[in-house]
Formats: sequence, structure tokens, C-alpha cells
Amino acid sequence: MSDDDQRDQKPSADPAAQAPAAAAGPEPEPIRFFETTWVNHDGGYALRRVAVGAGSIITAIAAAVLLRLSYEGLEIGNVGPFLSISVVVLFAIASSIAFVKTWDSFSRRPAPSSDEAALKGLKMIGFIGSLIAYFLRCFFEAPGEKLRRAEYERATAEFARRRSARTGNPAARRPKRKK
Repeated sequence: MSDDDQRDQKPSADPAAQAPAAAAGPEPEPIRFFETTWVNHDGGYALRRVAVGAGSIITAIAAAVLLRLSYEGLEIGNVGPFLSISVVVLFAIASSIAFVKTWDSFSRRPAPSSDEAALKGLKMIGFIGSLIAYFLRCFFEAPGEKLRRAEYERATAEFARRRSARTGNPAARRPKRKK
């Protein structure tokens, strides 16, 4: 049998495997680096928190060293005190804004009409602040876990409420007796 003939034939798999899965409730939203291990704190959750925290602080330190080398390059280039101070102040302000915005994003979702897109460039410049926010948040939980857990529990409760309201097949009900 050629490859073309094999592709044309439909696989004869188990019909139960092809059937859509029964509605088992809402699925948890995965978190970057943690997938869905945050739900039950399994699958290496603690190790992932340590790894994300260590990775973010190591990257922040490396970035700070790189910025220090860049600043020394400005001093070697003799660009003047105004530009040197301006660069330091710019990175400090950008890092603090990025820290605050990243920290806030762990506890609430931004509004659709918010200015998050306008601040994307500023957050990119102040990436050290975002990395420090990730590092500090890993001490308590996976970054964004509290927000996602609240949403997941709300969706699960809503699903359970909707499922418990169902009483079965309405067509199979007996007709009501007349009094």
C-alpha cells in the first residue's frame, strides 16, 4: 500500500476516544513557566517557583551590571554630567514604573481601554523592575496565581451551580397530576 493510499483511509480508532469529552468543568488558565501546576501545587511547583525566582534575580543582576558598563562607557566618552544623570534617572523611573505595573498585573487584569500598550516601551526600558517584581512575587506564590485562582474558583463555583440546577431530561418527566 502506498503512502497516498494510507493517508486516504480513515483510522479505525476507538469511538470513545473520538467522542467529545464530557463537560468536566472549567479548565484552569496556565501561567507562564508554571503551566497548570499552580492549581494543586504539584508537578514540581515549588522547584519551578525557586527556578523562576532565581532566574529573574540573576537576570536582573546581569542587566544591572550591563547598565553599569554602559554608564561607564558614557563617562569614558565624556558626554557630560547632564546626559549621564539623565540616563540614570530615566532607567530609575522606567524601572519603578515597570515594577509597579508588573506587580499590579499579578493581582488584577488591566482594563481593555487602559494605557498598557502605551507603556509597553517604557516597561521594556525598565525591564529590571519587572524582573525584581517576578523575584519578589515568587516568595509568596507563582506570579499571577492569586488572580488566576480567584477566577478559576469563581468559574468552578458557577459551573457547579449551573450543573446542580439541572434535573435531568425534561422529555422523560412524568406529566403533572391534575387536582
